[in-house]
Amino acid sequence: MLSTTSRTTLNRSKERGRTSRDDLYAVLDAGLICHLGVVVDGAPRVVPTGYGRVGDTLYLHGSTGSVSLRGTGEVCVTVTHVDGVVLARSVFNHSMNYRSAMIYGRPRLVLDEDERLAALRAITEQLAPGQWDAARTPTRKELAATAVVALSLTEASVKVRQGPPSDEPEDYALPVWAGVLPLRLSWGAPETDPAMTSEVEVPEHVSSRPAPGR
Repeated sequence: MLSTTSRTTLNRSKERGRTSRDDLYAVLDAGLICHLGVVVDGAPRVVPTGYGRVGDTLYLHGSTGSVSLRGTGEVCVTVTHVDGVVLARSVFNHSMNYRSAMIYGRPRLVLDEDERLAALRAITEQLAPGQWDAARTPTRKELAATAVVALSLTEASVKVRQGPPSDEPEDYALPVWAGVLPLRLSWGAPETDPAMTSEVEVPEHVSSRPAPGR
């Protein structure tokens, strides 16, 4: 079960809350990017970044010079998928179908070499499954320039909306189209780097990758 704290307890639309950790994992594992919210010099900052999950730990990475990753305070990480626009009979009741996760905590800097490599592998595989084994692994110089932080998934919440619009009873008779416009993501055809120096076929894990978001 997910944690219940003052920060993860839903105050509005409580029926959209999910309490299973499997729901949390599903939202995170389907994503490509998260948003890291931090406070830097007293001002809020939200940074889009790649991530990876290993068990109940979320890993983020960036340059060792990144101010957002150097802080020691509390952070908030969010991942959201928009599955459709919900068009109602009234403007007030328009909405979106979505899946979202929010994680709170105090990240720790990962210093153990084995954990750093496992984290970077998870981050790479989150963005491009199969690529860690296909590409060159990081050099010591590259690893020295990379900061990796770990955030526990202990304090997290999940919120999901699905289905048609919810209109006021008196509005159902209005001659206004209502329903859902689904949103689906798909990959385009792979575009080979023009700087390739030899003929290399597009690998299977790239050409046959399933659509993102599910």
